Amino acid sequence: MPHKIAFLGGGGVRTPLVVFGINESAQTLDAAELMLYDVDQHRAEMIARLGREVVRRESGSLKISVAKSPEEAVDGASFVLNSVRVGGIGTRAHDERAAIQCGYPGQETTGPGGVAMGQRTIPIAIEQAKLVERLAPSAWIINFTNPAGLITQAIAHHSGAKVIGICDTPTELLHRIQIALQAPAKDLVCEYVGLNHLGWVRRVTLRGEDVTSRILQDDAILSQLYSAPLFDHELIRAIGLIPTEYLFFYYSRRRALENQRKQGATRGEQIAAMNESLMQRLVELLTAGEDAAALQAYVDYLNLRSGSYMKLEGEGKSAFDEAAPQEDPFRAASGYHRIALQVMNALSSETPENVIVNLRNGNTIPEIAPGDIIEAATQISRTQLAPIPVGPLPEAVRGLVLAVKAYERAAIDAAVSGSERDLRKAMLLYPSIGEWEPSEELLKTMRWKA
Repeated sequence: MPHKIAFLGGGGVRTPLVVFGINESAQTLDAAELMLYDVDQHRAEMIARLGREVVRRESGSLKISVAKSPEEAVDGASFVLNSVRVGGIGTRAHDERAAIQCGYPGQETTGPGGVAMGQRTIPIAIEQAKLVERLAPSAWIINFTNPAGLITQAIAHHSGAKVIGICDTPTELLHRIQIALQAPAKDLVCEYVGLNHLGWVRRVTLRGEDVTSRILQDDAILSQLYSAPLFDHELIRAIGLIPTEYLFFYYSRRRALENQRKQGATRGEQIAAMNESLMQRLVELLTAGEDAAALQAYVDYLNLRSGSYMKLEGEGKSAFDEAAPQEDPFRAASGYHRIALQVMNALSSETPENVIVNLRNGNTIPEIAPGDIIEAATQISRTQLAPIPVGPLPEAVRGLVLAVKAYERAAIDAAVSGSERDLRKAMLLYPSIGEWEPSEELLKTMRWKA
């Protein structure tokens, strides 16, 4: 019997991309219906209209429906995608502005903004996971919800649901390495190690030859690896590793903060403005029955958003400074929808596929507890979920990784207990904050609850 796939937080702006991917893989997934649920019912209905237009344009047969409750969406689903933003984009903008006010870079998943996002999201994520455990016990949760590693760990430790966390950051870096080396993906092997939004490529092999040193010494290659000039090349050479982009908020906190102050805005505020403009346009076009034009407006939005990624923090540029690229985001080589479909297709197949995901460590990284969530290259199939062992953490990053993992455990404990002292302890352990006294000001300034 064809399956239903549930999407919690289905009113989000990335949902039509996921619709495209599921429609494309409907036969492999044996998927007949994608059921969206969102606390904002009106927005979910609009996004569903866009999704139906995607299916119509691609000559597909996937049914897109909207549930009135999370229970209706989850009940009997084969997969449950979750991509919730508790409090909406306005809360992200507030978090980032408050962090800057307190002297920290404003970023949604790292630093004080990441702490706030985690605290308001963890209880909801656990509640939803227990719902999946009860109504769809055989379903896999594919966790998009940020901070992805932290939320995946909370679900894994506080429910019996099956969960895999996904993020496109590692695969985007691998894709850029591939382009910089002008090599097909099949000829390239990248050894990856770390946590979500805290990962590094340790070794690159091209047709069996280790080319890591060549990459590290070549400024022209290094300059192609990021969407903005984030890292001094001497920094990369000093650690002997290729960092993913979110390490910028650990390695260059002062520069990120200065650029945000110079621009007078945060990424969250710019995204909020983009979202408001998009939603107004969608209402106009969908009300007029112009669904194809609405889908084009959505494509233009995605190009503006992706084209300005990390420009504010890395260069002090506004999202509206330059013309947006004219691309087809549905057929992009990377992105959340691509990773989600890779994972779902692999879990539905007898043939293993290698994908970087967030899952239990096992014996992959010896310094981390077996039950803790890491981000690792993993062999995935219907019968297999096997992270590829990478050995001990590199000396240059061992302390940072272990400190952030200790913070994540403490942050989950604080969200579950509701204790202010537990939360201040988590912030003390977190390298992005790392002091006791500022946590009191942060507690007063940040919007910890939705």
